[in-house]
Amino acid sequence: MTARRLLRLTGPDAAEFLQGLVTNDVRRAPIYTALLTPQGKYLADFFVIPDGDGYLLDVPAEQADDLLRRLSMYRLRAKVEIDEDPRAVARGTGPAPAGAIADPRDPALGWRGYGLGTDDATDWDAIRVAHLIPEAGVELIPNDSFILEMGFERLHGVDFRKGCYVGQEVTARMKHKTELKKGLARVALDAPVPPGTPILTADGREAGAVFTQSGGRGIAYLRFDRVAEGMHAAGVPVRPA
Repeated sequence: MTARRLLRLTGPDAAEFLQGLVTNDVRRAPIYTALLTPQGKYLADFFVIPDGDGYLLDVPAEQADDLLRRLSMYRLRAKVEIDEDPRAVARGTGPAPAGAIADPRDPALGWRGYGLGTDDATDWDAIRVAHLIPEAGVELIPNDSFILEMGFERLHGVDFRKGCYVGQEVTARMKHKTELKKGLARVALDAPVPPGTPILTADGREAGAVFTQSGGRGIAYLRFDRVAEGMHAAGVPVRPA
């Protein structure tokens, strides 16, 4: 499970500043969203949560420094302050503590809380595999992944009516003018394999790769036109689940 850090944005331009950058509509926060490159590729995914006179950004710890740097670069003359917030992030699927929010991606992901305690004993990989939910640094690869292939529309992480944001043109074109030929899919495996192991067709062509696994199932990134009988990853049979 990925460690988390919090950034806090305050100032009179905070909402407008975020609205022009991220894939989702900040006016509907709490939200799940992403920051993209101008070419529409994934850079970071995070949650935006209203917090007093500002917003918390709940970010994978490994992405926090780069996200802080990029937000500071985009700030220019906007009246926005960006700081670290020391509160701990807690998550769980049992009874939610007072002040927690529902995870906006999927009801199966339970609740998120800030400064409210610690995580419960949930098997997050099992939930992610069962509900096809990508994770930063595993399925979600900065400067490589496209969010629609990663299921962001299904996970309520992109809004197609909010107006412009960084990478919006490419994302909108993928939504309205093309049929996705690649994306995440659930697969069954006869044995575990290292995350990132290529999936090959029976005749040796690369069909994708398998990532998070739990209970004989896994999240794979696949070329849909190459999905067929006889696929394998490092010799382990792989089947659509």
